[in-house]
Amino acid sequence: MTQPFTLPEFYVPHPARLNPHLEQARTHSKAWAREMVMIEGSGIWDEADFDNHDYALLCAYTHPDATSADLDLVTDWYVWVFFFDDHFLEVYKKTRDVPGAKTYLERLRAFMPVSLDEGMPEPTNAVEAGLADLWRRTVPARSPGWRRRFAESTRALLEESLWELSNISEARVPNPVEYVEMRRKVGGAPWSADLVEHAVHAEVPDEIAASRPMRVLKDAFSDGVHLRNDIFSYQRETETEGELNNGVLVMERFLGCAPQRAADTVNDLLTSRLQQFENTALTEVPPLLAEHGVDPAGCADVLRYVKGLQDWQSGGHEWHMRSSRYMNKGGSVHLGPKGFGAAAALMPGVWARARGSSYKPFLPVGPVRLPDFHMPYEVGTSPHLDRAREATVRWAREMRIVDAPPGVPGAGLWDERKLRGFDFALCSAGLDPDATPQELDLSAQWLAWGTYADDYFPLAYSTTRDLAGARACHERMRQLMPVDGPPAVTPSTPLERGLADLWTRTTAEMPVENRRQFRTAVESMTESWLWELANHVQHRIPDPVDYVEMRRRTFGSDLTMSLARLGHGRLVPPEVWRTRPVRALENAAMDYGCLTNDIFSYQKEVEFEGELHNAVLVVQHFLGCDPPTAVAAVNDLMTARVQQFERTVATELPVLYDDFGLDAPARAALDAYVGSCATGWPGCSAGTGAPAGTTRGSCAAAAPDPAAAGPDRSTPCPSTC
Repeated sequence: MTQPFTLPEFYVPHPARLNPHLEQARTHSKAWAREMVMIEGSGIWDEADFDNHDYALLCAYTHPDATSADLDLVTDWYVWVFFFDDHFLEVYKKTRDVPGAKTYLERLRAFMPVSLDEGMPEPTNAVEAGLADLWRRTVPARSPGWRRRFAESTRALLEESLWELSNISEARVPNPVEYVEMRRKVGGAPWSADLVEHAVHAEVPDEIAASRPMRVLKDAFSDGVHLRNDIFSYQRETETEGELNNGVLVMERFLGCAPQRAADTVNDLLTSRLQQFENTALTEVPPLLAEHGVDPAGCADVLRYVKGLQDWQSGGHEWHMRSSRYMNKGGSVHLGPKGFGAAAALMPGVWARARGSSYKPFLPVGPVRLPDFHMPYEVGTSPHLDRAREATVRWAREMRIVDAPPGVPGAGLWDERKLRGFDFALCSAGLDPDATPQELDLSAQWLAWGTYADDYFPLAYSTTRDLAGARACHERMRQLMPVDGPPAVTPSTPLERGLADLWTRTTAEMPVENRRQFRTAVESMTESWLWELANHVQHRIPDPVDYVEMRRRTFGSDLTMSLARLGHGRLVPPEVWRTRPVRALENAAMDYGCLTNDIFSYQKEVEFEGELHNAVLVVQHFLGCDPPTAVAAVNDLMTARVQQFERTVATELPVLYDDFGLDAPARAALDAYVGSCATGWPGCSAGTGAPAGTTRGSCAAAAPDPAAAGPDRSTPCPSTC
């Protein structure tokens, strides 16, 4: 069978090594699979299938230092997960049996108790029997924190298979952002990362397990694993299985290109994600360990874990090159350098890294032509807009954000004319046209504070590369947001006074748990500014995936969504907010707003501010294209995110309402929240044309001062960043 494309040159920065206990693992895993009735009698595999796939070889390559007993156990886990994948394909994907799949997946939860004292039901099929056996053999050696993480990642790879099934049922190819997010869950690589901790006997300390560096390590590792697999499995999945959830196919449809170009683009993204992993391990993990005072044993565990993930990447690639399960003729590998010098500079990955760090800021880019934005929702208007405008100006004076005397930090950054031109109240009125006067005032003032802080932070710390001062500022802001009790510090600057005032007024009537969640939303924004600063210090254009996910934070999207929930969410059960459809709606809404802003702000940020964090620039760098092509690609992604939003509202929310048995008030509250997400787009973006006087962005402005732009389609929008 002819391959649909030539395999690209892969960046593999570490050579693969083979575990010496391979033959023992082969013998053990076959006996175990036969005992679990996965080979004879399953209708899924026969012995020839099992031998050809050679999962023991996969595990021997991905866990080269594991003991014989650990390799046997890990191999059994991979036999089980691949059997589940093929069993789900045959029984539920091919038959489109969504109700049966739901029942099947829900029952598997019972075989993953955090404590074995909870017991398990009697298995009724090979997947249940295998999971029950493996769970009992694995979790006694691990901490409760690891058990919870592993149970969560196992449930995700099982239950989110329904997302894949729904795409196949609708003949729908997902958009790139949605695909990367969901592939992490259904693809199982986060689950593999958890098993690495077990295999190397090195758990990530609980106090840092949820931090950005550790999350990015796991996500970048996962994306590398999945994107590589998608390249190798493209032919089997698209020609034999009728699969639509494949990264090469996703890129092929999104870019409208041939499979070869799509595969090469996916490989470029794979390289970028591996380099994101390396950058995070080298620049973010050491400060994280110091900040949290992790003891030497914990530091050694983290380093062994990082090395284990690196081994997995290299070993996984080697297995893909050898397994009969995949298309693997003609692939080549560029191994990482063994030393410094010219040889290392020949690697494609090194060239890509150098290109990302050699960009010259402040290049004259000129205005770009705005595309035709796809926006199916009408803007709403609050009757309290004028009141909120004046209330925001008064509040800014009181906080000394405007009209601050010389010597006050931030003095001269904003004046009243600029603040009125930014018109944050207009943005708030579009985001929530049904807000009460008090809610609208508070929302507009949060937007004003967040944007002031976003302007102040680089001015105070970026030009001097003062990472320590920036982190100290972030820590003081955290201390001004107590979950219970008074603030730990006294505000001393306009930045701190504004935050302390807003925090007190917003959270006064909140239950403690809601207060904690709201603080997390604010912290996600303030901490993201440290990430931006670190990229400027390294002179580094962000990786595309990391950029999209961090842009939601730098834009203050979590904060904005939390404010919207204040008015709509108290009738909705907390567990509903955590579901995949609701998170998908929110992420789509966040991305549309962020990307819209980046198109409008392109010239202002890139030419006049020397900014590295702009989606148009990130796409230019990644695809190696000119600004108009990059703008078109960003707009295509915005369109895809809106269409995903529309589909989720139409097809997934009704099912969600029924699954949770929501009553009429809860349904109405969630409908209103979703409506505010949708109508907020045209109300606070450029899709409908910004009114004269809204001056925050300036994509097509021809002068450094965005306020100089005229009131036409080139006029900046009232965006918040």
